[in-house]
Amino acid sequence: MTVVCMALVGPSAPSGALLGASLPVGAVKDVVPNRVATWNICNPCDAGNADRAAEIAAYAPQVIGMQEACVRDVEAIREHLRNLHGLVYHVEYGSVLRKWGRCGGAPWSPGAFGQAILSAAPMTDAVNVEYPDGGSEDRGYMAVTTTVDGERVRVFNTHLAQRRQESVRAAQVRVLAAAAARHERAVFIGDFNAVPDAPELTPLQQLAVEADTRCRPAAGGCEPTTDWQLRFDYVFLRGITPLGHRVHPSPYSDHHLVYADLDTA
Repeated sequence: MTVVCMALVGPSAPSGALLGASLPVGAVKDVVPNRVATWNICNPCDAGNADRAAEIAAYAPQVIGMQEACVRDVEAIREHLRNLHGLVYHVEYGSVLRKWGRCGGAPWSPGAFGQAILSAAPMTDAVNVEYPDGGSEDRGYMAVTTTVDGERVRVFNTHLAQRRQESVRAAQVRVLAAAAARHERAVFIGDFNAVPDAPELTPLQQLAVEADTRCRPAAGGCEPTTDWQLRFDYVFLRGITPLGHRVHPSPYSDHHLVYADLDTA
């Protein structure tokens, strides 16, 4: 049993960090080195950044991609993670618009809004791509190269067009899949705004598999990740083996935090 637990969380995981178990908030001093997470943190939502940081610290991922993220909120989350939980993360941004109504700031200098990636290891080769058609709101993907489970991995973080915009999402996925095809090992995380068997996801599913085997097309039993009981948030893997996968409902967003533990060897 000890060997199984070590395989699930990685050899450098904090003591007691079994898969599916929260780490005691305030006691975390290290990340789980093979854990990748995704979370739409919800904007606008009535949630404090200290609460968001505590939610992330409870599972201490090596890498987490956030969507609907304002730069000033992410900076505050990083500060809380460092000061309250002893977790130090690097950051890269994939902002796609500047909007006072979303992120505050002065009307003539609104805050930036979009995606962000926090990584315990340094990130290189960052790119930020806006989709040619964002749908009802600008959307895009970002990508970085960083270390997961001791290996260099390309990580993509995206937020696709809102529901009832299937044709727009299909075009966005084709752009993402074209970028994915250039990498033998990669992780794709984000809010895809589509259920697992949605046709628009097919180009990506032909290149990568979902970390949760129950969430692959025709598998059934896919756990919802939203307050409206739909699965929209995924961890897709290309050339990487999943060891475990969890969905954690959060009171601080209308999306749940999702993470996967990986074997990148």
